[in-house]
Amino acid sequence: MDVIAGPAAQTPSLARNIEMQESLMENSIPGGPRTNRRRVHVLTWGCQMNVYDSTRMVEAIAPLGFSETENPAEADLVILNTCHIREHATEKVFSELGRLRLYKEARARKGNRMILALAGCVAQAEGEQILARAPYVDLIVGPQSYHYLPGLVLRAQKGETGIVATDFPPESKFSYLPPKETEANHRKISAFLSIQEGCDKFCSFCVVPYTRGAEYSRSAAEILAEARTLLAHGAREIVLLGQNVNAWHGEGLDGRTWKLGRLIRALAELPGLVRLRYTTSHPRDMDADLISAHAEVGVLTPFLHLPVQSGSDRILSAMNRRHSRADYLRLVERIRKSRPDIALSSDFIVGYPGETDADFEDTLSLIRSVGFAQGYAFKFSPRPGTPAANAAAQTPEDVKNLRLKQLQAVLREQQHAFAGSCVGRVLPVLFTDKGRHPGQILGRTPYMQPVHVTGPTTYIGAEVSVRIEHVHPNSLSGVVVNTSSS
Repeated sequence: MDVIAGPAAQTPSLARNIEMQESLMENSIPGGPRTNRRRVHVLTWGCQMNVYDSTRMVEAIAPLGFSETENPAEADLVILNTCHIREHATEKVFSELGRLRLYKEARARKGNRMILALAGCVAQAEGEQILARAPYVDLIVGPQSYHYLPGLVLRAQKGETGIVATDFPPESKFSYLPPKETEANHRKISAFLSIQEGCDKFCSFCVVPYTRGAEYSRSAAEILAEARTLLAHGAREIVLLGQNVNAWHGEGLDGRTWKLGRLIRALAELPGLVRLRYTTSHPRDMDADLISAHAEVGVLTPFLHLPVQSGSDRILSAMNRRHSRADYLRLVERIRKSRPDIALSSDFIVGYPGETDADFEDTLSLIRSVGFAQGYAFKFSPRPGTPAANAAAQTPEDVKNLRLKQLQAVLREQQHAFAGSCVGRVLPVLFTDKGRHPGQILGRTPYMQPVHVTGPTTYIGAEVSVRIEHVHPNSLSGVVVNTSSS
């Protein structure tokens, strides 16, 4: 088994990695990297950050001659970009690996090799254990090591197996990944832009600090340059991403440390930007300047995902959330005072170890007090290596199931009520794609609600005024009221 060296040796390893990439590209790819086409299939689980990472991995290996395919059976390289947050994450990975093994063996019988790579948070947390159980996996790469990927793939192409790259390099991957490639980004109207990774909060249920590492913020210059590229090739909405995005504190254009509110103001000045939003936030990092940005920056959408996780002070303390119920409610009040029309979304965990009926009722009462436009609820699922995984007072599964059902019913009621309040209103809708039916186009309101209307495809990429007329189970519908657009 080949394991990339620890932090003390990572910088030389990076130099060797780049040297190997350049040498092998010159000597082992006939006709140059763009003429010997190879196919890569990427399967992505989990958060929007993983979606962004998958795009960046495809861009990183494009100089080796790889282009994407939707069919794993024809792929020379398959990358599983995994998520460790949800329940049974590892089991889902093994299930998919078993299916891909059949494709790998079928290609081998025809004399064609499939390189099977595991990326993402499951790879970071359990990579070596997975190799022991599934030795047909060729390559394991963690989220902070994607800049090594071209060299790692080339080594696998030469016959190496059991390659593992899961240490935390001292250098940032963003400094070594190639510039954004518009082909790999598919010229999307709404584009992701990662500005921050990792987390220093160490919530007792969360694996992110262990799989993504400490908080890292990209510089404002890097972020603005990538945003300009996205806008130049058709993006109209940019979604800023981070595990703890509002903790961003990067080097500003003036050489000083900026925070997210200042970055948002700089991005808002870019020509062609119609909408800007960010996810996911932590309540402790919503400072006064960021709150005021919601009132002052026109392109910043009136929608904020702000996870609270529980309404019980006792459970919040056990979770190491470092905010109280009252803190959260005061924060909501400040945000709504700054931007009265803002819609709020949140995450909730039910059945956390030791959660009583009274704790659960505190969560329900907080939801009713705030009133959310959207909400996401999950049963507590022990994540290996986190403090909560070994807590003695685990909540019985049947209790978790019952509480989840109750909480989701309250959230659905609030979501439906918010959607109903939009009926009769004229809202700006950013259209992004064709609909399922002839003549139909799809878009989203500033509150992230899907909307479908009858209209020309020339509206795609534009923000158009729509009168909302109907609420459907998972969307809205309406009619265009004028043709002026952004």
